[in-house]
Amino acid sequence: MIMKKILGLLVMVFISVSAFAQIESHVKWSYAAKKVSKTEAVVFIKATMDDGWHIYSQNVAEGGPVKTSFTFAPSKDFTLVGKPSEPKGITKFEKVFSMNVTYFENSVIFQQKIKLKAAKTTVKGKLEFMTCNDTKCLAPTEVDFSIPVI
Repeated sequence: MIMKKILGLLVMVFISVSAFAQIESHVKWSYAAKKVSKTEAVVFIKATMDDGWHIYSQNVAEGGPVKTSFTFAPSKDFTLVGKPSEPKGITKFEKVFSMNVTYFENSVIFQQKIKLKAAKTTVKGKLEFMTCNDTKCLAPTEVDFSIPVI
């Protein structure tokens, strides 16, 4: 009987610790692709942030926060056309970094043009970003993505 109680208590402690150990996340990523011709397509990578949270632009100077960046896996089915584009963000002086930084709130869509060498392909890669609010920043996070282009 005592063993059952101890085992039950250990299970409850383990469940409680597991709940607190979950990774804090305030950004959800979604993906899409659209063919604009037989030989060109655009890949869309969308970040949706919780209220009060933001992610940084791809264009952050050295010494600032971790910028959002994309790494695309090489493929024989397509080539990248330029670099990912982004809309105009919010630029503000942040005391913590002693510099102006550009960031996005609510949501942002990054776009990457590709030149197709095959009728169908999948664009794979990873992105890295850092999310902050007015009181703290979370550690930079990497996310793998796989976007079918049909």
